[in-house]
Amino acid sequence: MAGPDGHGLLVSGRAIRAEHRMHLADTKTRRRATAAHAPRPGRRGSRRWRKTGRRARLGEARHRRRIRQAGHEAAKTVIGWAVQHRVGTLTVGDPRGVLNLDAGRRHNLRLRQWQIGRAIAILRDKAELAGIVLHLVDERGTSSTCPACRQRVRKPAGRTMTCGFCNLSGHRDLFAAATIATRTPTGAGGGTATTTAAVLPCVVTHRRAGRHLPGAGPSRRDPRRPHRQAGSVGRLRPAPPPPETVMAVGSRSTAPAGEEPQTPPRPGQRLWSQH
Repeated sequence: MAGPDGHGLLVSGRAIRAEHRMHLADTKTRRRATAAHAPRPGRRGSRRWRKTGRRARLGEARHRRRIRQAGHEAAKTVIGWAVQHRVGTLTVGDPRGVLNLDAGRRHNLRLRQWQIGRAIAILRDKAELAGIVLHLVDERGTSSTCPACRQRVRKPAGRTMTCGFCNLSGHRDLFAAATIATRTPTGAGGGTATTTAAVLPCVVTHRRAGRHLPGAGPSRRDPRRPHRQAGSVGRLRPAPPPPETVMAVGSRSTAPAGEEPQTPPRPGQRLWSQH
C-alpha cells in the first residue's frame, strides 16, 4: 500500500506460501506411503484404511482453516492501517486477468493458491464495515513501470526494482502501489484522477500475514521441514580420547613414578612403609 504523506505498508505473504508448499509436500508423502495399502476398486477397505482417510481429511481441513485465517489477518492489517492514516478511498489493482493465461501446471497451481477473488472479497467486506470506498482498477504494467519517470523497467530477479533511467530503487510492490494510486476513478463518469505524479513511500511499515502458521515465529523455520546438514555426516562414532590419555598396547604402567605398585602380598610377607 502507498498511502498519503509518503507512508507505505508492506504485508508479506511468505508464511502463506510456505504453508501451501509444505502442505503439498505432506500430501505427496502421505499418498506415496499409503498407495500400496489402498483397497482395490469396488472394495470397501479395512478399518485402518478408513482411519488413514480420516487423518488425510483432517489435515486438509486444518490447512484450509489456516489459509482462511491468514487471509483475514492480512485484510485486517490493511484496513487497520488505512483507518489509522485516515484513508477514505482504496484503489486496488485487479489481477484476475492472469487466471485466463495458461502458464503450465506448476505456475497455474501457484496462481490458484493465491486466491485472488477471495482476497478481494474479504478486503471489500472489511472496507465496507470501516466506511472506506474500494475501487478495482486495471493493474497491468504497474510492476514494470517506474513511478517517477514512467519508463518501462525490466523485471527484476527479486523484489527490488531499480530504474535505469532515473536510478530510482525500491520495493517493486510499493512502486506498483504508487502507480495504482494514480488510477483512482473520480466522479460519476468513471474517469481517472488528475494527479500524474505518484507519491513514493518513504516510511514503510512491514507486517507479516499468518503469524499463527508453523514456522512464522522468530525462528523462521517450519517444524515440518526436515533438517538438512551440509555434506554427509557419515556414521556416528564416539569421540576419540584426548592425546594424553592414549595408551599403546604393551606400554609401561600409567602410575606416577615413585609410587608403590598395587600388588597383593605373598603369604607370610609383612608390608613395610616408612610411616
